[in-house]
Amino acid sequence: MIKNCVIIVFAILTTGFVNAQANLLNAKSVDQIGVKSDQQLAADNDGPIPYGYVDDRDVLWSKVVWEFIDLNQKINLPYYFPIDTTNISSDRRSLFYTIIKGIKQGKIKEAYDDSFFTSKITQQEIDQRLINVREENGYTDTFRIQTEDVAGYMIKGMWYFDKRQGELKYRMLALAPMGKDVQTLGVQEIEDDELYELFWIFFPSAREVLHDAKVFNPKNASQPISFDHLLNARRFSSTIIREENIYGNRAIEDYVRGNSLFQLLEANKIKEDIRNREIDMWNY
Repeated sequence: MIKNCVIIVFAILTTGFVNAQANLLNAKSVDQIGVKSDQQLAADNDGPIPYGYVDDRDVLWSKVVWEFIDLNQKINLPYYFPIDTTNISSDRRSLFYTIIKGIKQGKIKEAYDDSFFTSKITQQEIDQRLINVREENGYTDTFRIQTEDVAGYMIKGMWYFDKRQGELKYRMLALAPMGKDVQTLGVQEIEDDELYELFWIFFPSAREVLHDAKVFNPKNASQPISFDHLLNARRFSSTIIREENIYGNRAIEDYVRGNSLFQLLEANKIKEDIRNREIDMWNY
């Protein structure tokens, strides 16, 4: 486990050194900032750390869980900022901006209507969920869901015990930006604070895009971290919303009704059960 952590940290530091403000100290004009030299390009083998192959027979136990990442929490702010892209360098963007740009450029093609990947959706269908054109009194207003309108992310992942390596691991499978209904934006008569799953992205297919997008490192600006590293390292605070269960994967709020405290206690109970699973594996 310690060896794996060292490898991840080394990869993060190396990635930051190569990519952070490329050629900034050697540039003789503004247009040379961010342009890598021939030596850097030749030595650049940067990419997301590949997942190791996991044989189904090596998975001794597993559980799929859905979690909510609240962007109002301080630890989750790197996924939210920056929301204003006019007065900041082009290499710093929010997670939502990065995902939408990847979809528009055709680099992210695995977009779905739900977390079970039953219905694939197109870029046009995504635009319909993000853009609302309203005509009133001869005027046309366009409302668009942007970074500031995304208040969180829903993620789906699997905890599993790898008997070959003898440890409990986590693999993220999908994520969905959570925002308001675009049809209610700009309508004063409607007060809808509920968040909706805008669309789901199959996470492994988006790793290249998320790796190329860097997150500002407040402790060392010359060594940024990618969204791929942040998510795979679970550097966020989240709350379990549902788990894979016999009752049709019902959510916690479906059987713990009307009490937020009890819902949070149930989420923590599920989390503790997962943590204790690894300890139980070593008890004979």
